[in-house]
Amino acid sequence: MRDTAEPSIAFIGVGSNVEPERNIVAALERLRDKAHVTGSSLFYRTEPIGRPDQPWFINGVWRIDTILSPTQIRSELLRPIEETLGRRRCDDKCAPRTIDLDLLLYDDFVTDGLPHADLPRPFVCVPVRELLDEARDIESGLRARMLALLPPQREASQPGESLYAFTSQLRQMLTS
Repeated sequence: MRDTAEPSIAFIGVGSNVEPERNIVAALERLRDKAHVTGSSLFYRTEPIGRPDQPWFINGVWRIDTILSPTQIRSELLRPIEETLGRRRCDDKCAPRTIDLDLLLYDDFVTDGLPHADLPRPFVCVPVRELLDEARDIESGLRARMLALLPPQREASQPGESLYAFTSQLRQMLTS
């Protein structure tokens, strides 16, 4: 665990299957208004889990550097963005959604629902690993501990269809 005076590194899972291109862009705009977003993984078109009759998802991961706690990230950043974009939570965990934002990792914490239960899914762990592999600004010991929280890398684990143009649009938003 790091010194609390330093910003923590958090990874946010992003998904949508209701107007995903519009809702993911809107979510990033809102997140950037309230947090320091420092990275965007490659985004993927992925098959819905549990309900194959619904539209496919677009999924990816964003990295933020923050002084907020995990609880604050969830309650003050992610849930308000979901609500603003029309997310309505219900008992059906496989229901379509305008936006789904999940705190996946927070430094090397293993507590308070961290790492997130979806981390073993390829559309979650592959983008997190991508961002960690590219993160030269993360202290090497912390990066190694965070990588150790991920499931073993499988050579053939492809999360879905790579969306290079959409990813480029999101990454450009981070530099503007």
